[in-house]
Amino acid sequence: MSRNTQRLVRDGVLAAFWLWFAARLLNDWFGGVLVPQGQPFFDPEPVAAAATAVREAATGLGVVGTPVGWVASALDSASFAMTYLPDLAAGAWLTVVLTTLGILFGLVLAVPLAAARVYGRVTHWVALAFIELIRGTPLLAQLFVLYFALPLAGWIGAVPFVGSGVVPPQAVWVAVLGFTINSAAYQAEYIRGSIEGVDTGQLTAARAVGLSQLDGIRYVVLPQALRIAIPSWTNELVYLVKYSSLASFITVTELFYAVEEAAYSNYRFLDLFLLAAVVYVLLVVSATTTMEWVRRRVAIPGVGGSAGGRGPA
Repeated sequence: MSRNTQRLVRDGVLAAFWLWFAARLLNDWFGGVLVPQGQPFFDPEPVAAAATAVREAATGLGVVGTPVGWVASALDSASFAMTYLPDLAAGAWLTVVLTTLGILFGLVLAVPLAAARVYGRVTHWVALAFIELIRGTPLLAQLFVLYFALPLAGWIGAVPFVGSGVVPPQAVWVAVLGFTINSAAYQAEYIRGSIEGVDTGQLTAARAVGLSQLDGIRYVVLPQALRIAIPSWTNELVYLVKYSSLASFITVTELFYAVEEAAYSNYRFLDLFLLAAVVYVLLVVSATTTMEWVRRRVAIPGVGGSAGGRGPA
């Protein structure tokens, strides 16, 4: 299969997934426009009945019926997925919210932290202390401190509209804060490495044409450094998709939480977690595809590379 064909297949699968995902969310948010809230778009019972019939036929064929049994298993898996995907959709939405807001808000904090690490004097040590504290402690511990040890949940819960309609409850916003802080520390190091990868003569030249040091960093160094950091951001985005499962420990009903609840209702843990794994893979591939598109859009010939990452994904 050629690379172009692989890309077309990937894009087709992702388009189908996001089309279904958007339709699922809009249907449930607006009170069941197409089908009742939480119900599959198509009735899984006929598929389950077909799986049973095919399996019985395969049993009657003996050894020859093995391939037919595979078809029955596929139909049974399809019926199972049709039944439980609506439950997973709401959790996947919160996973997307946590990931997207965490990396975007984290970037807002990471840029000044990285600049302080490279160019600051006193601020260098402040930024270094923050980064090492956050990177040196587990994300789960940080979430526990924010949710259980601090009164943040109560303060956020007092904000109007929080927890009503499509606005997530306070636990989600505490998780967003936790992911923002954690991601900011890692992104700051990626951006610091990228800044140090820019030729120091760039800032010197910017000062020579009359720019202040701050303007030289802002208009000359950072645009180049942020392009270099894109591969590292891709890795960070992938990690946040997976780390979002930790939010379930502070009662956030994201994808992992939704799967766990469904599994305890029917005890089909393996089937449900395999189904969740498929959704996680689709989210990760969507993230990497989006970041690859961003990299191509902002690429400048001769400028690129990677500043590293947390490790292999």
